[in-house]
Amino acid sequence: MTALRSGTIDTAIVTGEATQGGDGTLPLWSERILLALPEGHPLAERETIYWTDLRGEIVLLSQCDQEREFEDILVSKVVFLVDRPRIEHHDVSRDTLRNLVSLGFGVGFVTESDIGSSVSGLIYRELRDGSGPSRIGYSAHWRAENDNPALAGFLSLLRERYPSPAV
Repeated sequence: MTALRSGTIDTAIVTGEATQGGDGTLPLWSERILLALPEGHPLAERETIYWTDLRGEIVLLSQCDQEREFEDILVSKVVFLVDRPRIEHHDVSRDTLRNLVSLGFGVGFVTESDIGSSVSGLIYRELRDGSGPSRIGYSAHWRAENDNPALAGFLSLLRERYPSPAV
């Protein structure tokens, strides 16, 4: 969002609600949040995992932006004080983080589009709360005063591909 505000980039596609940066916003798509587990983990036997099942787990998170969104969701979904999941932040890429999970250092979060790149020894399970699958949204953000014609064309393409639902 800093690069967007400074004019270094024309648009940013980010997760969640961006409250800073550009004054143009377009909701795009959402994806299910999945839990990445090492093979042999007790939760790997289940098809569906609830946020409350993460009691006492070590949750590995990267320092990248999407992982902050995962942390916010985890904190909002897991309200119990006893045996809260322990969050460990690592200054590594998301790919390296998945390798740490596959080696048994903890569990991690991914979106459903991340499961296309397979990591040996890793199992993915859907995370749910009482209302169904947990999802993370994506949106495009830009500065309204940006008159780059390429931006206008890109936004037109996004609006065509991801139309807003009728209200």
